[in-house]
This record gives sequence, C-alpha cells and structure tokens, in this order.
Amino acid sequence: MDATTAEIERLKPPRRYAFLPWLFMLSGNVHELVRGRTPAPWLGGLGTVAFTALYITAVLTGLDERHRHTWVPRAALAGLAVVTYALAVGYAKDWLLCFPLLSLATGIVLRRRRLGPFILVFAGSAAVIAALRGGSSDPLTVAYGTVLSGLVTAAILSLFEAVAQLRATRLELARAAVEEERLRFSRDLHDLLGHTMSVVVVKAEAVRRLAPHDLTAALGQAADIEAVGRQALTEIREAVTGYREGGLATELERAASLLDASGIEADLRRSGPPLPPQTEALLGWVVREGVTNVVRHSGARRCAIDIRGGTDRVRLEITDDGRGAGSGTSGARTPAAPAAGVGGGTGLKGLAERLSAAGGALAAGPDGRRGFRLAAELPVDETVDGAGDGPAGDAEDRMDRMDRTGRTAEGARTT
Repeated sequence: MDATTAEIERLKPPRRYAFLPWLFMLSGNVHELVRGRTPAPWLGGLGTVAFTALYITAVLTGLDERHRHTWVPRAALAGLAVVTYALAVGYAKDWLLCFPLLSLATGIVLRRRRLGPFILVFAGSAAVIAALRGGSSDPLTVAYGTVLSGLVTAAILSLFEAVAQLRATRLELARAAVEEERLRFSRDLHDLLGHTMSVVVVKAEAVRRLAPHDLTAALGQAADIEAVGRQALTEIREAVTGYREGGLATELERAASLLDASGIEADLRRSGPPLPPQTEALLGWVVREGVTNVVRHSGARRCAIDIRGGTDRVRLEITDDGRGAGSGTSGARTPAAPAAGVGGGTGLKGLAERLSAAGGALAAGPDGRRGFRLAAELPVDETVDGAGDGPAGDAEDRMDRMDRTGRTAEGARTT
C-alpha cells in the first residue's frame, strides 16, 4: 500500500448535510424577492420553497443507503428539474444558478447511472436560456459550472465508494488468510491422526472383547496397537520436523505472504550473521504469533519486522501502525520472570515462557501514540534450550517420553 493509497483511506466521505450550504447560492434571489424587485414575488417565493424542499430531499435520500436505491430520490430529482426550468425561464438572471444546484443533486442521485446525458442537457439548457433571456453570468460560464458541479460531485462520491469496497475486501482477505491457515493445520492433523486413531480404537475394542475368552488373541491385538502407536509417533515426529525445518526464513516468507494478502504493507529487515537452528526456530514462533496478531487484531496498514543479530545476542521487533491493541504492555523483564507485563492472550504468554527458558525475554505493548510493538531478545548460542518448545516441540517431547516409557515397560516385561 503506497502513501497515496494510505492518504485516500484516511479521508472520510462527505456527510449527508455537507451539500446543503450550496443553497446559499440563491440568497441573492431571495433578497430580491423580499424587497419586491421580482415580478410576482409570491410565485417566485413559492418556487424557491419548492426548489429548496426538493433539493434537500434529493440530496439527503441520495446519500442515505436506506433510500438511495428507492424511487424517492429520483422523484425528488425529477420535481427539482421541473422547478428549475420554471424559475429559470420565468425569471432568468441569477435564477440560472439553479442549474448548477440541479446538476449537483443529479451527481448525488445518479452517480454512475447515465449521468453524462443529463448533465449535458442541463448545461445546454442553462446556456440557451442565458443567451435568450439574459442574465448576470455568461452562457458558457453557467454551462461550465453546471457540468463541473455534477461531474465533480459524482466523482468524489464514487471514489469514496471504491475506497470503502477496497477496505471491506482487505478485511475479508485478512479473515480468509487466517481461516485458510487454520484449515491447513486441521487438515494436516486430521490426515495424520484420523486413520491411526480409528485403528487404535477398533483394536482396543477387540482386546476388550477377546481378553475374557482368548488371551493369546487379545495379546496379539495389543501388540498391533503398540505397533500402530509407534508408527504414529514416527509419522508425527516427521511431520513436526517438517513444520520446523523451514526455520526463520520460511516464517518470514509466510509472514510477508499473509500480510500482503491482508492488504498490509510488509517491511522486512534482517542484519547480522547466520543464527543457530535453535535460535531461528524460536524466532520463527515469535514471527508467526506476532504477524497473526497484526492481521487479526490491529487494523494496521503497515507492519515492520526487524531482525538485528550480533555475536552474542539477537533482537527481533514487530511493529505496526494499527490501533495499538495487543496482548500486553511493554516493559523490561528478566528471564526469571518472563510473563511479567505480558497479559492478554495465551499466545504471548507461551512465547514469553519459551524465550525465558532459552535465556531470552519478550516485551509487548503499545508503540507510542499509535501502533503495537512486539520485541524478542535471545542469546546466540548453539546450546540454546527450548527450540522445540511450543505446540510442535511439546508434542515431540511428550512423544519421546512416551516412547522411552513404552520401551522401558517392554524391557521389564521381557525380563
């Protein structure tokens, strides 16, 4: 998203009453009516009241989404056109200024729907009446003002409609990107465990049925359960390893893709020497959690990810220019108290605990008057602990413990 687009998005559409002050263009005519300098002033006054009422009705209903597509604004516009021609033909002079107001109301009501022909007809009529009846303005000036008022009004309103549609599309893309990631993970988990768990359940039921009558067959089914479980542990370990193999570079690519799909400008900066795999894995979790929060909660237009590595420590910062809503408050913490100052969702709390276990720290909170900042700092050490933490690492650690326990139990039975 470039600077021009961001500036346009910050603009707000004109309010319903923004076009009503243009009625002051007729103040000179009203003054002449009050002073009795206009023939048949009562008729002119009645026409002015009718023009004002129809103009207000056409503008307000044309800008109201509840009535915009009904017959009310179009009927008011038709009546406004009739009154405009009556006043212009009957009085001419400054009453020709009714045509620019009529064109403005037409731009509001019709916008993209056959606007051009109506504007040209009104401009031509104003020029002809001014040339035949005379007036305070040149015919070309009146015609130009009529064309300009209608086209500019329609262009401004159409621009704000397009901006609103783009904003809604961006929010929908962000929601779809998050939902797609959820579906991907659930699909992978289902494909990996669905069949295996079904087999385990069926064989466990077989063990329960056979145990009272045929112990040998029941032990065979139990052995099958053990074999299927070991195979499932292997497959899960391979899947977890596959998720973690990409490391920090893969997470940065995914983050850039997710931000781009959500309409958020991504600014990725990385400096410093290569990092150990364990450190990259932990930073990858920080990037994933931080970018997900930006997409889902911040409403930001820009997100910056800055990684600065040194010989002994590396620092990662994720900042955005959103609403400043996050899951915690900033503040320095020691590794012994990782969760201090990190409130809100469990995602940031889990990250703080994992980084603390690795000798690092996590800080999260508002970034000045606007935006949110997530900062992680880790030691650069090949022996960093906790790289396997998080959902993937926890699962693998539990599987290793289960595997060792199973082998120990099996050894005890055989002895």
